[in-house]
Amino acid sequence: VQLQASGGGLVQAGGSLRLSCAASGSIANIALMAWYRQTPGKQRDLVATITSGGSTNYADSVKARFTISRDNAKNTVYLEMNSLKPEDTAVYYCNAWADRLYWGQGTQVTVSS
Repeated sequence: VQLQASGGGLVQAGGSLRLSCAASGSIANIALMAWYRQTPGKQRDLVATITSGGSTNYADSVKARFTISRDNAKNTVYLEMNSLKPEDTAVYYCNAWADRLYWGQGTQVTVSS
């Protein structure tokens, strides 16, 4: 499984961004996909997950602001981020659980105050 994340950038506080994570390869066995984020010197934290059946879960810090979704036809998972705050600034990573855990490369999100 290969994962390609995109969509990061610089946005002002209160703005929105949509991240994309395109999966390719042996995607039929993917049971769950997730977004994590990491700031320098800190651990990588879970942001949101979505199962193959469409069930979602969110970190408390992003509930009601972020939405994870998937387009099965495009083999892509999205993270719609609204009402962004400076503390959302991080490198965002997507991952996928199939036969093992796969990670995509990160995409930088910077929220200015």
